[in-house]
Amino acid sequence: MSSFNRRDFLKSTSIMAGSTIIASSPLSSVFAAGTDVIRVAVIGCGGRGTGAAVDALESGQQIKIVAMADAFKDNLDSAYTNLQKKYADKMDVPDSRKYVGFDAYKAAIKDADVVILTTPPGFRPIHFEEAIKAGKHVFMEKPVAVDIPGIRKVLEVAAEAKRKKLNVVVGLQRRYQTNYREAIKRIQDGAIGDVVAGQVYWNSGGVWVRPRKPEQTEMEYQMRNWYYFNWLCGDHIVEQHVHNIDVANWVKGKYPISIEGTGSRAHRTGKDYGEIYDNFAIEMTYDDGSVVYSQCRHFEGTHNRVEEAFQATKGRVYLSAGNQAVLWDANGKEIYRHDAKGNPNPYRQEHVELFAAIAKGEYKFDNAEYGAYSTLTGIIGRLACYTGTVVTWEKAIQSNVSIMPEHYAWDALPRPLPDANGLYPVAVPGINTALYI
Repeated sequence: MSSFNRRDFLKSTSIMAGSTIIASSPLSSVFAAGTDVIRVAVIGCGGRGTGAAVDALESGQQIKIVAMADAFKDNLDSAYTNLQKKYADKMDVPDSRKYVGFDAYKAAIKDADVVILTTPPGFRPIHFEEAIKAGKHVFMEKPVAVDIPGIRKVLEVAAEAKRKKLNVVVGLQRRYQTNYREAIKRIQDGAIGDVVAGQVYWNSGGVWVRPRKPEQTEMEYQMRNWYYFNWLCGDHIVEQHVHNIDVANWVKGKYPISIEGTGSRAHRTGKDYGEIYDNFAIEMTYDDGSVVYSQCRHFEGTHNRVEEAFQATKGRVYLSAGNQAVLWDANGKEIYRHDAKGNPNPYRQEHVELFAAIAKGEYKFDNAEYGAYSTLTGIIGRLACYTGTVVTWEKAIQSNVSIMPEHYAWDALPRPLPDANGLYPVAVPGINTALYI
């Protein structure tokens, strides 16, 4: 990486051309237009994996779930039972194709044509690599990694997926949401001029906590509570707020050159919350001098806000996941308001478009690139707040700091470990910066 610079890092990304899909081209595939059953493996059988499986089964194509894999048998059994109740005719998962354990993904991938990757994001790079190596199309949830070595792996594999003409869709579903598509197309066409500033938010009350059980090893406890450990989650600025950060990059058509910010554990400070912060506020500076402000927090009992707004030389825009999109000109006159009537569910639409392309024998989607770059933006934001420094893109992409365990086993020790009081070490800005970047 010593000679790997920003230009190298960005030169192949599809966002440079402002696109979310590529021009379709024929697949080197056995699929004949809508006639063959597409075999799907689900890797990661929690709530998101089950939801993604339903979306795939409801995509309108001839699909069967033929393999399932999870580190935990109870997760797999629950997902299988729920899917079997409604989709028995589309489920072909005998016990011999139910795989449990850290290496379960390898066997499941071999059984399928398309792989759904919905484990905690720390595992995404190695699972993605295995799927593309095996020649499979992929749907993978965001974020696509939790550290910079993981990002480099995903980009390396993304290039191989393009070479093999394997479709890859990433679960940044706003890219498949009609109000975002319509509004951002108008922005890219110049409706409000050049975007010079923006604000993006994911402020909410936080997520679940799963109490520690006496019989659990440290590895199992952290896996069960994956949201609170960076090697699994990346912190919520990466795992959750990546949606809004991705919108900023999409609107700008580029990525920030530097990020600075602040964050802390202000309210969720107990041992149940692992090592992550409960609030972040960052400024993303782009090479044209524009700045997008980003805010995310997990404060219970406070005002929730999940939306984006941008100001431009000829107007402004407001966007939200609630199917809202409004553009105004420089005088405040409304020039576009999105009509949400009849808009498809974006979670479902991701799968509708992916499986339609596969059924038609088309190579159409290379989402892994912008998924990796927006994930990287969130990671740089985390590093800026953890260290209390301005982190440039150039500096970040040189980092070889991995936060992943050396190996995966139930008796292995992940990073970090709790002290005698059950509390985990938490980043303090200005201290031990070398641990993070």
